Amino acid sequence: MTEFKDRERAEEAHFAMDEEFQFKISARRNRLLGEWAAGLMNLTPEETDAYKKAVVQADFEEAGDEDVIRKLLGDLTAANADVSEADIRVKLDQMAVEAKRQLTSEL
Repeated sequence: MTEFKDRERAEEAHFAMDEEFQFKISARRNRLLGEWAAGLMNLTPEETDAYKKAVVQADFEEAGDEDVIRKLLGDLTAANADVSEADIRVKLDQMAVEAKRQLTSEL
């Protein structure tokens, strides 16, 4: 019985670590997206830092990526940047790969 409990605890710990890693990837991806969008909007370094945090915060509004996409699209459209929703989705995927690469290299 102890072996079963040990295995169960190990699986729970592994699941928790996977969830934490995915959260970190998502947050890093959103910061990278915010930095990309800030560049398109010609924000100052101080504004860029604040904007990156705002993009990370936007991801807490609802499950999934739609809240981040909606924020970026709205902000970029308001700044007259020539970016479509499809462009943002492509960049979202690219930044997810980059975020995972960065975090993996930090381990």
